[in-house]
Amino acid sequence: MNKLPHHKRAQILAMLVEGSSMRSISRVADVSINTVTKLLIDAGEACLQLHDETVREVTASRVQCDEIWSFCYAKQKNVAKADNAPVGAGDVWTWTALDADSKMILSFYVGDRSGQSAMVLMDDLRARLANRVQLTTDGHKAYLEAVEGAFGGDVDYAQLVKLYGDAPEAFKGRYSPAECVGIRKSRIEGNPDGKHVSTSYVERQNLTMRMSMRRFTWLTNGFSKKLDNHIYALALYIVHYNFCRVHKSLKVSPAMAAGVSDTLWSFDNILDRVDTNEATKRPAKRGAYKKRQPAA
Repeated sequence: MNKLPHHKRAQILAMLVEGSSMRSISRVADVSINTVTKLLIDAGEACLQLHDETVREVTASRVQCDEIWSFCYAKQKNVAKADNAPVGAGDVWTWTALDADSKMILSFYVGDRSGQSAMVLMDDLRARLANRVQLTTDGHKAYLEAVEGAFGGDVDYAQLVKLYGDAPEAFKGRYSPAECVGIRKSRIEGNPDGKHVSTSYVERQNLTMRMSMRRFTWLTNGFSKKLDNHIYALALYIVHYNFCRVHKSLKVSPAMAAGVSDTLWSFDNILDRVDTNEATKRPAKRGAYKKRQPAA
């Protein structure tokens, strides 16, 4: 089987986590779009495994949670009239839980904005923590039942609700947000420290995420066409952010700051898992090969 050189695969992964589109990567790396897609799928599967196995028993003190919007194939309002919309088409919400001290993404989940998605995130977050934490979310009501179900009374939980006023006339327009005129902090469970009731770090991480993946960029045609590939791209980004990227203020990777890793990873670690997975796959029977469909 033909296989790309190691440095070429590392180059493609580097471009994927730096906001390049699939087709631009295909042109720069001089490979087919199907090759880029297959490497994304293989690396995404490897990163899902690495995150699940490695981010365990994390000692943290302050955790912030938030959701970030994107869409797959078409925006939710356009799915009904879209041609051949696949399963998973429409609005997609990425839920994240971030350690405010190490800036490590502890848990993430891709779904809708329902209470069920909030429960999945909180159950997963609870399973990855080694101690009681102070937890802050926004005012989304789905968090209330989810946090209670996952943590019970073993958490110091508060919500930070932003209060918005009307946008000034000079700034009113289709993409102009309303002005934030204040915040309200509400204690929900335990004894959270009011000084640390904040979602600033996780919201800043949302910006980094949106800038680092073409699929999250506003007003482009780089949005995801398949939900699975959206999840794979997200998994690759998160493992790279946690383990391979030096945080500017911490001078180490978030995983090192959290005590999860002793060394700074590189794409070699991801590609090693990709190769291991490939070696353990059972070869398909002759004539049973199913060609992958190209996707963005």
